[in-house]
Formats: sequence, C-alpha cells, structure tokens
Amino acid sequence: MARVIQTFHEIAAANLKQEDKLPMKSFLVVCLAALMAGAGAGAADAVAKPNVIVILTDDQGSVDAGCYGAKDLATPAIDSLAARGVRFTQFYSAAPVCSPSRAGLLTGRYPLRCGVPGNCASQRGGKGALPAEEVTMAEMFKAAGYATAHIGKWHLGYTPETMPNAQGFDHSFGHMGGCIDNWSHFFYWAGPNIHDLHRNGTEVFADGRFFGSLMVEETARFMAENKERPFFIYFAINEPHYPYQANVKWLERFKSLPCPRNLYAAFLATMDERIGELLRRVDDLKLRERTIVVFQSDNGHSTEERAHFGGGSAGPYRGAKFSLFEGGIRLPAILSWPGHLPEGAARGQVAHGCDWLPTVAELAGVKLLRTDIDGRSLVPVLKSAAAPSPHDALLWHVSGGKNPQWAVREGDWKLIGNAWDSAATDKKPQRFPLFLSNLAEDVGEKKDHAADRPDIVERLRKRHDDWARQCENQASKEPKP
Repeated sequence: MARVIQTFHEIAAANLKQEDKLPMKSFLVVCLAALMAGAGAGAADAVAKPNVIVILTDDQGSVDAGCYGAKDLATPAIDSLAARGVRFTQFYSAAPVCSPSRAGLLTGRYPLRCGVPGNCASQRGGKGALPAEEVTMAEMFKAAGYATAHIGKWHLGYTPETMPNAQGFDHSFGHMGGCIDNWSHFFYWAGPNIHDLHRNGTEVFADGRFFGSLMVEETARFMAENKERPFFIYFAINEPHYPYQANVKWLERFKSLPCPRNLYAAFLATMDERIGELLRRVDDLKLRERTIVVFQSDNGHSTEERAHFGGGSAGPYRGAKFSLFEGGIRLPAILSWPGHLPEGAARGQVAHGCDWLPTVAELAGVKLLRTDIDGRSLVPVLKSAAAPSPHDALLWHVSGGKNPQWAVREGDWKLIGNAWDSAATDKKPQRFPLFLSNLAEDVGEKKDHAADRPDIVERLRKRHDDWARQCENQASKEPKP
C-alpha cells in the first residue's frame, strides 16, 4: 500500500497542473489511472514497457515514398520502417488539413467531436485550439509513468493552457503555429516579425540552424536522458510542408525532375534523412526492439501557391490537401516494432488516424484515460492480414475557411458533401453538392453515382447528419476551456 500511495503522489503530482484545465470527471480519471499504475507497479517494474515514437509528417502525398510505389524519390528511412513493420494501404487521416488531423491522432476522437473541425491559431493568443478538456495521448502515457515529449510542429493552440506542456507533455520544443521558415524560425504566413520557436513555452533562438536537425538533436537528448524509463515522443516534423527548403545535395540530386516535383523531392529527401538520423539515435541507445514507431502523413500534398502549386503526388487518387477526395486523406501509414509484430507486411483493411491511440495503448499495456473515443485498436489487423477492419464506417466533417465539407465511407461507398478537387489547379475547381463514389470499382473517384443511387446517398447523408447533430449536442454540454 505504501508503494501505491507513493506512486499515486508521484504521477498525480505530475498531472496536478491539469486540474485547472480538466473537468473534475477527467481529472478523477487521471488520478484513478495513477492509483492503478501504483497498484501494478511491481509487475510493471519486472517487465519494461515499450517506448513509443509517433512520427507525423506534414503534407506528404498519398504515394510519396518508395514503399508506396514512388520511383523518382529517395526515402530509405521511411522504406526501412515498412521493411521492419506493417504498412497500411487504406489508411485515412482524420482530416485533409493540419490541425484537425493532429487533434484526431492525439485524442483518438473525431476532430468534430474534440472541438477542432478546422485549423487552429497560428499566432500567440489567437482563437482556435484543442480544448483543454480533451485528453491527449501524452496525458495517457504520462499517467502510466512515461516521460513525454513534443518535438516539432504543434498547431493545436497558442495560449498557455493549450500549448504542449499543458496537454500532457513534460518537454516541448518546436513551433506553435502552422509553419515556419526552417532557418530563421519565423512564421511563414505573416510577418516579417513573428518568430516562432519555443522550448517549454519560452521563446528560444537558433538563427541559421535547420529546424529538422534541431528536432533530431532535441529528441536525441530527451531519449538519452530518459533511456532508463519508458518514453513517448510525438515527433511532428514540419516537412515536406512549404517552404520547400531542401539541402543543397538533394537539390542537385533531383535537378532533372520537372518543377515543382524537383523541389518537393529534394525537400522530402531532406526530411527522410532526418527521420533516418532519428532512427539511428534509437539504435545507438540499443532501444530499437523496445520502441514502437508509428509513421503517418497528416494530410495530402499541398497545391497552394506557397508550395509552387504542387510537387507531391496522390498517385491514382483524386484530390490533395484540403479535399475529402481520397488524395486529401488516404495516406502513408506504418507501424514498426521489430521482434514483436510482423515485418515487411502490408494491410489493406480500412484504418484511421484516431486508431493509433488505442492501438499503442494496447501494445504498451497502458490504460485508456477516456473510453468515449472513435479510434479502434488495430492490434488484430497488425497481427493478421485476415482480421477484419475495426470500422464499419468512417466519418469526416471539416468546417472553417472557405471549403466546409463532410464525408462518409461505408464499405465500398463514399459520399462527400460539398466535394471539390483541390488538385485541379489549372482551372477553378469544380464543386459537387453531393458526390458518391464506389471505391472498389473506381479508386480515382471519377464517376459520380449520386444521381443513380439516391438510396445510398440518403442513407449516408442521414448517417452524417445524425452523427454531426450528436457531436454538436455533446459539445454544447461539455465545459469550455
């Protein structure tokens, strides 16, 4: 009992700062998890829990890695994860844009349900954030005794109560807004005088040093300092999101490709090189077989002007970033845990960004702090190609900005409301009030069945509307940050 009380005090104290941001119900759940962790401390000490590193790339196209079929790119580090892990071929992000995709991954809840239906603030004090009441993956691991770190891009809130240290991360290093210049670390959308590089909430400066390299150095220090205990690291690298700022050697390597593919390819290789260095640091600490590595892109490739109107590829899929056509949300995703799970395997089951939280919780033997989540554990799928998908349907709802959209995928059918193809940059994108596709017959979503299958349209529209109404009613009853 003394050990239980000691553990309760240690873990609850570490989460004490959450009390003023979590509703009492959630705070009590955190305390209960701490008590349970203490009760099982003896067994946990005997068998070390695995480390978890979640690598989230930024605006990486649907097929932009060698292991996904790209022939004109250099991605040996990403390919090595696939070679030593399980690669998904029907994996969907929680949204076609940055903030809601990240919110879904970190909470295991659909972005509409967790209060992030669109992008969050990119300037200090701005409105728009993951509500403080939401329970993150970091809070889950912290309650289980893990050291937790956010390294890289945040874009989920720019106030003290919504920045990483208030959302379960012991350590945070990176930028709080949507994107930065990688050398000066100034906000890329506005300025010129908005600097955005922070360590644990305090502005820091590293002028002239490449941000991706700074991320690897910061992560390596954190791992070395915490190698004797389990750690969770959210490595949210801000590449290949614009500005395309590749290392010179990669620009030279890809100079024969047409523009802007050459710029994108060079920047993607620059990113892959940093991921490779991160994995080497894990190997140097002899932690590889004790470390689960998750890899995912947050959304499809950008066709924005700042991205030179493209460079990335969705392969056979229609659409790109911002679009709920497949090219905006069907993305590279891999889980690697050598010695524990299949290696060099592929899975075609439908899976989703919200699934990572319950999946890593089950693999690590960590208790969920919140059970009302939308994600489902992928452990059966990881272990067997014959296992069914844990989802009978997936739902999306993106609001804010100029392009509110929603979508439902149920079996092979997918219905999009207010659909538009963000990859169509040569003309004004065509919009569809309703677009129904059959992905088994037409993965490129070229044929619209909305007119000839009104029964399916009505069923899927009702499913979305009922769900959206439920989310709205739930949000109105939850305490506000």
